[in-house]
Amino acid sequence: MEPVIVDGGKGTVELRSDGIIHLIWEPRVRIELQDARAAMAAVNRIAGDSTYPMLVDMATTEDVTRAARAVFSIPCAANRIALLGASPVDRIIANFFLGVHIPPCPTRFFTSRTESMKWLQEGD
Repeated sequence: MEPVIVDGGKGTVELRSDGIIHLIWEPRVRIELQDARAAMAAVNRIAGDSTYPMLVDMATTEDVTRAARAVFSIPCAANRIALLGASPVDRIIANFFLGVHIPPCPTRFFTSRTESMKWLQEGD
């Protein structure tokens, strides 16, 4: 399936051939309420009536507002979420989210794409 541009243009979502939804945020974006809502709407639209593991590529994300973090706590078509980052800032953003909000499904932060994919594919 071809990637879908999230309304607002700050990211793309695709359902990969391996059955993983891949959300990629553009470099140096500030994710605000409308961006989070648009991304989750795209995820749900692509998934249809099914659920899938989801890889969220958030490397170099500058900031995620409190309102956007709240949206990411709402259940969606993801049944498992791997947050993939590359820097200490990414880890801080992810840990803050995981510490303040209860994720809607099992969610972990990774700096290794290989490890994140392995965790997503192993299921519960």
